[in-house]
Amino acid sequence: MTGLIESARIKSWTDTPSRPAWTPPPGAVDAHVHVFGPEALFPFSPKAKYLPQDATPEMLFALRDSLGFARNVIVQASCHGTDNAATLDGIARSNGTARGVAVVDPAISDAELARLHAGGIRGVRFNFLKRLVDHAPKDAFLALAQRIAPLGWHVVVYFEADLLTELTPFLAAIPTVVVVDHLGRPDIGQGPGGADISAFVALLDAQPHVWAKVSGADRLSVTGAPYDDFVAVVRPVVERFPDRVLWGTDWPHPNMENNIPDDGALVDVVPRIAVSAQLQQKLLVANPDRLYWLDA
Repeated sequence: MTGLIESARIKSWTDTPSRPAWTPPPGAVDAHVHVFGPEALFPFSPKAKYLPQDATPEMLFALRDSLGFARNVIVQASCHGTDNAATLDGIARSNGTARGVAVVDPAISDAELARLHAGGIRGVRFNFLKRLVDHAPKDAFLALAQRIAPLGWHVVVYFEADLLTELTPFLAAIPTVVVVDHLGRPDIGQGPGGADISAFVALLDAQPHVWAKVSGADRLSVTGAPYDDFVAVVRPVVERFPDRVLWGTDWPHPNMENNIPDDGALVDVVPRIAVSAQLQQKLLVANPDRLYWLDA
């Protein structure tokens, strides 16, 4: 019966990703991945908007090794709600090669924050995608951001481009580093001079504490692999803000079951958006080191 239940759940990744043609630098970090379950040990939230098959730490680390990366940042998946047990388990199983970003109730205790820190958590994620969360209280999020700043943590924010203007005062008020997932999901079809990416670049210019996660080629591209339209829009961002960018595969690609990407092809986008060895080193090693392994 368990096998039947598992097979009915959503699968959004390929079991046979290609090996990238390009080799990441030593110590490279895939700074945006998730784990799902295993559900028998870490049940999904009753509020989850999607119910995936298990995507375990062992699967993640095997993929990481195949792609040529050394470390991961495990971001709490929305299907697990505010129970970070699966993320903490993934970090614990990594032998020091993973850190994490949690999703928490804003009323979390200081003792629980300390426990998460000891478990390798170095940030919290605020999700404003209405299709994934029912409530996103900005005032409570801001109060939480003020509490985590002394821990050296940062904030990861996920939103779509049409919310940027509304969220700008909130982002400006956060007293620690802010990392915007997938560049705030601009309309890549507008091109490198488009309104969405121009507004996001203006935010980065105005707010030096805001960083960009230059990931999501498979989600944002209009033309699809090899993601030429994504490269045209994102390369100028990497070159303009080389010390404030991160990258990740987004494995196991939540909600991408109808457009499952090849992780090897995603990795081969990296040298096209970060065209020099120096830019690649910053994007994949130096920048994530500053946020996740500064105390290592």
